[in-house]
Amino acid sequence: MALLRQDRMTKDERMRALLKRQPLDRIPVYGLIGGFAALNIGRTVEDIYGDFTGEVGYQAFEWTTEQYGLQDLHMVGYLQLGVLECGGDIALPTGEFAQATMVTRYPVTTEDEGWKLELPDVKQAGIIPGLMERSKALEKSGAQFLALLLPGPWEFASYMCGIERVCRWAMKKPELVHRLLRLGKDFILDLAHYWVDSFDPARFLVFSTHAQTSNQIISPKMFQEFCLPYIKDVHQRVLAMGYDHILCHICGEQNLNLPYWAQIPMGNPGIASFGHEVDLENASKYFPNDIIMGNVEPAVIQMGRPEQVYELTGACIEKGRKHPGGFMLGLGCEMPPLAPSYNVWTMMKAVSDLGWYD
Repeated sequence: MALLRQDRMTKDERMRALLKRQPLDRIPVYGLIGGFAALNIGRTVEDIYGDFTGEVGYQAFEWTTEQYGLQDLHMVGYLQLGVLECGGDIALPTGEFAQATMVTRYPVTTEDEGWKLELPDVKQAGIIPGLMERSKALEKSGAQFLALLLPGPWEFASYMCGIERVCRWAMKKPELVHRLLRLGKDFILDLAHYWVDSFDPARFLVFSTHAQTSNQIISPKMFQEFCLPYIKDVHQRVLAMGYDHILCHICGEQNLNLPYWAQIPMGNPGIASFGHEVDLENASKYFPNDIIMGNVEPAVIQMGRPEQVYELTGACIEKGRKHPGGFMLGLGCEMPPLAPSYNVWTMMKAVSDLGWYD
């Protein structure tokens, strides 16, 4: 097997340089590698998500990022944050192809329950005490870059009652959806306040997820009405708290939403991450002052041949490195847990061959 080119910067030095708009040795690579990292060290995907204090996840992430030369950004949170905290239930990923937690009982199933829903005390609710302990442990471990995983307001609404129901109510009961969105905004800001009161905000990025806002689910008109004002307000308030950077995962087919996303502040700089459906050159036009991240198609990493992975990674590098705000290579979404290790190595081989700045 060919050797990768020797790095001239540590992963922490590279990340700091990227966020400060300073020169880099090579393109940094970030992988959402929860399930993949677990299997990589001989554990299960369930081990990662069932250990909310994070010791298993910490080891899996540290060892896997070291093995492949990925950037270090430890995550605190879970994908359906808010479900347990507001009285619903989730299931851990136990099946052969399960990748993450899933909702088994929504907190809201009727309009009446939607109107009566109240937010909990975030300091005591659900697994948030465990996430706080995980954050403290990560801080003591010396981890340099931590990410507080928060849902977007539309995501929160979909976690409360299901995406099918929230879309139907958006058309027939818009006032109820706006109430859920306001609750989501308050929940997100309460969490952000709790963490900024407990830690130096310079240690944390806010990782904001928006898979349910894609045009595969809602129209640009719905995005403008139900998503834009709430996301914009949340981002403005989070940045005013002292957080410097928001990593915003703009998941899926979002091309028609990009003019609206461009109105939302991300930080100084922010990091805008895109699904493979969005061309990086097009994304660059809308986020000239932010770092863009992406967007190798996850299905190719899992199902493609190594030469396809190499070619697709090279195409992303060629487009992304031209972006004036900075570029971080990544997948269009999470690394498939069952991705062949050689394909992941091939992605890094393409970075070693094509991703240097000298």
